[in-house]
Amino acid sequence: MNTRTRFALILVVYSLTLLTLFGAGVYLFQNNFAYVDFYKRLETRATISARYNLKLDSLNSESYRTIREKHLERLDQEREYLIPVSNDVLASRLADSLMIPETLITQILAKGRATAREGATFYAGIREQVGRQRYVVVVSANNYYINNHLNFLRNILGVGILLSSVIVIYLSVYFSRHVFEPIRQITNKVRQISTENIHLRLEENEYRNEVGELSSTFNHLLNRIETALEVQKNFISNASHELATPLTAIIGEADVTLIRERTPAEYQQTLRTILTQAERLNDITRSLLSLAQLGFKNEKLVFEIVRMDELIWEAKTIIDKLNPQNNIRVDLGFLPDDPRRLKVNGNRQLLQLALVNLLSNACKYSYNKPVSVHIAAGTGQVVIAIIDQGVGIPDEEIRFIYDPFFRASNTKLFEGYGIGLPLARNIIVLHQGTLNVTSKVDTGTTVQIRLPSII
Repeated sequence: MNTRTRFALILVVYSLTLLTLFGAGVYLFQNNFAYVDFYKRLETRATISARYNLKLDSLNSESYRTIREKHLERLDQEREYLIPVSNDVLASRLADSLMIPETLITQILAKGRATAREGATFYAGIREQVGRQRYVVVVSANNYYINNHLNFLRNILGVGILLSSVIVIYLSVYFSRHVFEPIRQITNKVRQISTENIHLRLEENEYRNEVGELSSTFNHLLNRIETALEVQKNFISNASHELATPLTAIIGEADVTLIRERTPAEYQQTLRTILTQAERLNDITRSLLSLAQLGFKNEKLVFEIVRMDELIWEAKTIIDKLNPQNNIRVDLGFLPDDPRRLKVNGNRQLLQLALVNLLSNACKYSYNKPVSVHIAAGTGQVVIAIIDQGVGIPDEEIRFIYDPFFRASNTKLFEGYGIGLPLARNIIVLHQGTLNVTSKVDTGTTVQIRLPSII
């Protein structure tokens, strides 16, 4: 059973249950009210009958009679009983002689008033006393309302519930289709989307409700999937190019050398070329291995308490050896008073590798112009900013900077593989931190690192 059918069935069951309970409640209430009201009518007639028959109010007796005859309608099978009672007369004898319930006479004599029912006939009576003589006044009648009106009400409710059931079933099926129609349309549209046309998107403005939110959420998912596919395609393309270049150079150099006999000096030059290209291939392979390993949470990594200001100086020392012409300037103006706020829980070697890669890029792409490094402590985090004055990154390409092997279109004159920044970002993410890059062409790039501190 699909969701649409189940939804319609639930609506039908709940609606019919409520209708049935409502109809039964109305009927039972009216049935109970009919008994109480009819007994009150009989008792009122018994009181009026006693007034004018027993002359209890001599001045108004005729008025009571007039009211009784002109204004009180005659009930079905209505009868009046005016029964004188003496102490030596048994209630059973009176009941048998008048053919009325014995319990009625007994309760009237004991309590002063009572009601009873025998078949379709209802009784109400009161006890009165004139001088020393006691009387029992009883009025009986058939309850026409119960016998006819309640039957009519029961039929009306039954027919009403039956018709309502038909309407409820129709509306339930209609609304279930109406409610699930947008979802069905979304399902059909989603089935049309594949890797060949993943640029297609669902209409978000068509539904301004939960269905619209579902469409929007699915579109965001498609955006992430499309980006992932582009990253994968770029990675394969760039990795193939980067790996093929040194391999092509090695093979070509070996083929050319083997065409004819060479002098020892030529063989040495060929081996140097092959060694250079092999070292380049080794660097690319090692970078890829490091990047792949950081894609998983490595439980073997050793974490310790590390001061980030010390790591910055260590990274600068390494850059000084690799690139003596660098112009890195460390700004200590934002250091906190408490040095413990600069401590993080991390792996020293990995964090040092990330800083070296970022500082090396800043120096390389700025032609060794001044590179500013700022370190500060925020609320529960250490903040590091690396600002260069380099070539920058085009706005339309900045979203690809974390793709392995991607290099901006204005960096073709610089050596590199496009792995340093993705590797640094993975290291920072591994330490529950964030790495954000902002850049402007021909102005420079700012890299901001945020790592959680131990206090």
